Amino acid sequence: MAQLLSERRTAALATLGADDGCPFVSMTPYAIDGAQPALVLHVSALAAHTANMAAHPAVSILIAARDVPGAPVHDLPRITLTGTAQTPTAGSAPWQSARQAYLARFPDTEHMTALPDFRFVTIAPHGARQIAGFGAARSVQADELLRVLRRVAAAAGV
Repeated sequence: MAQLLSERRTAALATLGADDGCPFVSMTPYAIDGAQPALVLHVSALAAHTANMAAHPAVSILIAARDVPGAPVHDLPRITLTGTAQTPTAGSAPWQSARQAYLARFPDTEHMTALPDFRFVTIAPHGARQIAGFGAARSVQADELLRVLRRVAAAAGV
């Protein structure tokens, strides 16, 4: 699980529609903040998922290993996290921590952190479902997931 979280840089983010409550999935880059611990997204106010998270903060995030041609697709390691989206106040300690974690992973996006329509969103995880391969599935409780997020962040120097 830790290897998958650290190797992958993008995830499928599932939110509920702000207007109609219908499921909506989008791709988003993510970082891991070990101090909170949480997943960190940097989103635009123009994105549908940003309005969705503001209206319905319950989210799910799928992180999957790369599909390897010729390998059995059902063996693809993946983890689905559930959590609550929060938008830390700009300049606050949680915002600074989220910004530091995000820029450590995506230093080329620093200029975007000054754009007025972008904000950091942290996903506080409640738990997860891990698929390590075909027939190798398990539920991951929040306390274990938080330990893994801290370990991954520490290994990345965040």
